[in-house]
Amino acid sequence: MAASKFAVLGVGKYGSEIARDLSAKGAEVFAFDLNHDKIEDIKEDVALAVTLDTTDKKALIAQKVNEMDAAIVAIGENFEAVVLTSLNLLDMGIKRVIARASGTNQFRILEKIGVEEILSPEAEVAHIVTEKLVNPSITAFLQLPDNYEIAEIKAPDGVANRTLEEIDLVNKYGLTLITVKRAFEVEKEGKATTEEHIIGVPKAETVIYETDTLVVFGSLKNVKKFIEIN
Repeated sequence: MAASKFAVLGVGKYGSEIARDLSAKGAEVFAFDLNHDKIEDIKEDVALAVTLDTTDKKALIAQKVNEMDAAIVAIGENFEAVVLTSLNLLDMGIKRVIARASGTNQFRILEKIGVEEILSPEAEVAHIVTEKLVNPSITAFLQLPDNYEIAEIKAPDGVANRTLEEIDLVNKYGLTLITVKRAFEVEKEGKATTEEHIIGVPKAETVIYETDTLVVFGSLKNVKKFIEIN
C-alpha cells in the first residue's frame, strides 16, 4: 500500500510538529511556508519542503498539491492567509482540507467557506491530529499512559450487521467496548434531522450498524489491528 500524501501549509511550531509526526508514522509529507528559515529547519524531516506563498494557487498547483490525500492549513498568525489558502485547496478539489482556527469567529468563517474539518490548537495537540489523519476511521481518542487509549471508531464494514458476541472484541482484538454512539432520526421544528446518542451498556446480542461509532478501550496497536482487519 502506498504511503498517504499530506501537505502541511505553514510550518511554525504547530504545523512543523504535525509534519514531523506524520512523517514518523510513515506518511509522505510535503511542507510549504513563506518563511525560508522555517522550511530550512524542517526539510530534513519531510519528503519535500518548499518556500512559497500558499495563497498563490498557481504555485500550489505547480507543486502538485492537488494530488494530496489531505492538506492541513496550519498558518498561525495571518488569518487572511488561512482563508485564501483554504479557498485555493477547496477549489483544487483536495479530498480533505483541514484548517486552523483561533476563536469562534475564525471557526465560523472557515465553516462558511466550506472547510469541514477545523482545528483548534488549544483543543487538539499535534499527535491527536496526526492520528486522526493517518487513521480516518478514528473520529476521536484520549491518549492514556503506556500506549493505551480510549478511541471512537466508525464501525468498519466488516462488523456491520453483526452482534457483539459474533465480533468478539476482547478475544479477537484485545479491545473492551465501553459503549456505542448511534444515529437516530428525530423531528425538530417539523423537520427530520439526525442526532447521535449513547445507547448505554451494550449486550452480547447488541447488533452493530454501519452508521454506529464504537467507543473502545485498548492499546493503540490493537485499535489499528481492528481497523485494518475489518
